[in-house]
Amino acid sequence: MHVRSPAFIAGGDIPVRYTCDGEDLSPPLEWGGEPPGTRSFLVVCDDPDAPHGTFHHWIAYDLPPGCHRLEEGEGGRATTPQGRNSFGNTRYGGPCPPHGHGTHHYHFRVSALAVDHLALPGETDYRAVIAAARPHVLAEAEVVGCYQRA
Repeated sequence: MHVRSPAFIAGGDIPVRYTCDGEDLSPPLEWGGEPPGTRSFLVVCDDPDAPHGTFHHWIAYDLPPGCHRLEEGEGGRATTPQGRNSFGNTRYGGPCPPHGHGTHHYHFRVSALAVDHLALPGETDYRAVIAAARPHVLAEAEVVGCYQRA
């Protein structure tokens, strides 16, 4: 399985447009190569370099098996089921590391799941979505982008 973003190269800088210093839009993502039996997808963005442990920026789930792309800004649309992130929102929250904290690495991960729907109540937090999805993961791929604030 593979994932990429047309907005940045793997290991490269995430454009300001997709951060708290810009428009805070989710970047476009494209993926494919999922295994047979894939019935839905899960998309997450995490920052393991956050000062107090991994910060969860985004989690979208129950994406249908024919979905192989999320357009720019999809993380702000109510039509995509999303869990509550570390900001306390149910939408994408872009990179926003502390000023002077150095380069942070943002892991955009797509998981292929063996179920078409995660039985979750509304406004579910990130950890609950991950716990519900974990037993159904068939394959995963990620692309990492970097961002820092002076």
